[in-house]
Amino acid sequence: MTEQSTIISASSAMFRQKARELLSLEFNCAPDDFIKSENVLTVSELHEGRRAYSPEKYFFHMVTMGGNVVMTADECMQGFLRAYIDGKQGHWLFEIPNLLPVEREMNQYGYTLTQTYHMFLPCRQVKTAKEYSVKWFYDGEIRQFYGDKRFPNAICPEYRPERPDRIVVCAYDGNTIMGMAGCSEDASHWQQIGIDVMPEYRSKGVGTYLVTLLKNKIIERGDIPFYGTSVANYHSWNIALNCGFKPVWVEIGAKKYE
Repeated sequence: MTEQSTIISASSAMFRQKARELLSLEFNCAPDDFIKSENVLTVSELHEGRRAYSPEKYFFHMVTMGGNVVMTADECMQGFLRAYIDGKQGHWLFEIPNLLPVEREMNQYGYTLTQTYHMFLPCRQVKTAKEYSVKWFYDGEIRQFYGDKRFPNAICPEYRPERPDRIVVCAYDGNTIMGMAGCSEDASHWQQIGIDVMPEYRSKGVGTYLVTLLKNKIIERGDIPFYGTSVANYHSWNIALNCGFKPVWVEIGAKKYE
């Protein structure tokens, strides 16, 4: 193994450990609970340092890193979930037939399941085959793009102090934006990357180029880049894989009926 490969492998292992530490705040558990053989169930609590997606405690949330599952839930769900996970192989609980009993149970309390979120962390360095003209924007400079419907994934729809957009990089064809990659700081030093490429510039490597640039910039600044997508969005999956990310965990939660 080369010295560079050793460094990349060590960084990848460090990112996975940091992910377990972050998720332990959200699932009210220990970091090593995510790599146990048995499933883990906890009572939901709010902890400082978690990803700031909601000011409320989780009613139900489940995660797997490919082996067991860790669940955190409201006290009213504990009895049902304790019996539900007993003796089951964790990652299979994410299959639709196995989620239906959970859906029926939480419906009684006015909740329904969310979609599954497939989360990626860096695993290798990538050399970009193409180069485009780009411009970088930071923090307050990003506000000029709020309200622009071309960028629903790269940035938040508005400034959100609990998870602010930190960096944006745009690729240009003259004065025309071909695509934008951006990151929001969802927890301290955790930068989630999103990407939007204009329809007329897709399948030209723009998305891969921008996400790779942004991933490298985040690491250079001492933060952790991560990337999320849905199970069937294979275009987004391919961007993540081509940029040197790999899938690390899957999670699903609950939301109130609208």
